[in-house]
Amino acid sequence: MDVNKRLELIKRNTEEVITEEDLKTMLENGEKLKHYIGFEISGKIHLGTGLMCMSKVKDFMDAGVDCSIFLADWHTWINDKLGGDREIIKKVAVGYFKEGLKASLKCVGGNPDKLKFVLGSDLYHNNDDYWANVVDVSKNTSLGRMQRSITILGRSEGESVDFAKLLYPPMQVADIFIQGINLVHSGLDQRKAQVIAREVATKLKISPLLNKKKEKIKPIAVHHHLILGLHKPNVWPVSKESMRELWSTMKMSKSIPDSAVFITDEPDEIRRKMNKSFCPEKEIGFNPVLDWTKSLIFREKKEKLEVKRDKKFGGNVTYSSYDNLEKDFEKGKLHPMDLKNAVSEKLIKMLEPARKHFEQPKIKKMKEEMEKLLITR
Repeated sequence: MDVNKRLELIKRNTEEVITEEDLKTMLENGEKLKHYIGFEISGKIHLGTGLMCMSKVKDFMDAGVDCSIFLADWHTWINDKLGGDREIIKKVAVGYFKEGLKASLKCVGGNPDKLKFVLGSDLYHNNDDYWANVVDVSKNTSLGRMQRSITILGRSEGESVDFAKLLYPPMQVADIFIQGINLVHSGLDQRKAQVIAREVATKLKISPLLNKKKEKIKPIAVHHHLILGLHKPNVWPVSKESMRELWSTMKMSKSIPDSAVFITDEPDEIRRKMNKSFCPEKEIGFNPVLDWTKSLIFREKKEKLEVKRDKKFGGNVTYSSYDNLEKDFEKGKLHPMDLKNAVSEKLIKMLEPARKHFEQPKIKKMKEEMEKLLITR
């Protein structure tokens, strides 16, 4: 595959690449691209983590990138997830969570056998260079910068937090350098950590990132889209000026179960959630169902969406492009309920590999144990 095709695969369906010029230079120089995306271990996997993230992982794989998933059990502990119980966090990480991400990659047509998983505890154990790298990163970043970066934990800037949470950003940055990662992947919500990584890259003395010529380089940061949750905003309608802020606060969240579809949801559960989802008629500026349609269904040009409806409402119609669907919706030619029904059936079909994956007795048990754990926490 030539450089331009690899470049297009890597950057397609993304919000931002920092920087495209650096990425192109790496490709042209024949640098081996080593990718990672890290996840806190925080319960059931929804479509934002499952389909949105893993569809980009598939793109990277198709572009010949060496891909890995970082199971961030220490970061999960720091951020008080799963009760802050380290042993439970590790068990869920290498059990349900790992299997869920493998199943998600299957759903988007990827090969999970080619995917590498790294557990934080394993990476850090007896690794003096890692902890030295954490200090090295910290010495090249101000306290104020770390305090402003707690948004990567899902915390508000300026929020009062325990000191351990200030260790989270330099540890996340050190994860990149100790593994020799030159293609960092995340949602836009992790942008501050990636920017710090680029800013300190040429200053590090411990485990700097090097190219083939042994020169210090900055990691490329690729940020995918964060899909919206299905719930209605607390304030609606909003002005155009407030729309950007609304998008940033309304991403899909597992803490609001009906705002999210999980990869193992049964068909009737998916239909129920979609049926009650926020989808204002003719509204294209802020519409979670349209967002999912564009980001999850029409991510591939060859995809189609079949809308089934009674003849008196126009009869069945098949859309082969998102733009045409959006135009019809804005004009009122496509009713919200017809769109919801079509998206429900498409998602049910897309998630079938995940449901089958978790029908395997051993893996099903992992899911059941994790769900019981969430009830008791």
